[in-house]
Amino acid sequence: MHQSVKVLFVCLGNICRSPLAEALFREQAQREGLNVEIDSAGTGSWHLGAPADERSRAVAARRGISLNHRARQVRATDFEEFDYIIAMDQENLGHLKKLAANEKQRKKVHLFREWDPVGMGDVPDPYYGSEEDFEMVAHLCERSVQGLLAELKGLR
Repeated sequence: MHQSVKVLFVCLGNICRSPLAEALFREQAQREGLNVEIDSAGTGSWHLGAPADERSRAVAARRGISLNHRARQVRATDFEEFDYIIAMDQENLGHLKKLAANEKQRKKVHLFREWDPVGMGDVPDPYYGSEEDFEMVAHLCERSVQGLLAELKGLR
């Protein structure tokens, strides 16, 4: 894999799940020496320019990861720029598939937990939840990150 693979993580507001997934994936990919470009975005626009939720930042900090992030919304150009567009839940997945202009773009859209060895499903939105909910989201992301990294390493 000489050319970098570009991965975009997407959730609803781009302040909880997708920036955390982006940070966890970036940390692990760097550790493994993979040539990847990573970003995150939201399907909604109400948090544009906002930092990641303080609870997501705290979860990342407990893992020694700095989560410096500003929320942005998914753009039409993302479907051309990124190789993988990864949705946190079924609602995000459906929204992204509708935004895709053609079948080639739709094939780039995946549910994050496709790479979770424990099983498919959503990464639930912890926004209205507790610290424990944010930790659970981090664990789901960490498992899925490992599966995605294994797939990308196979592309070399």
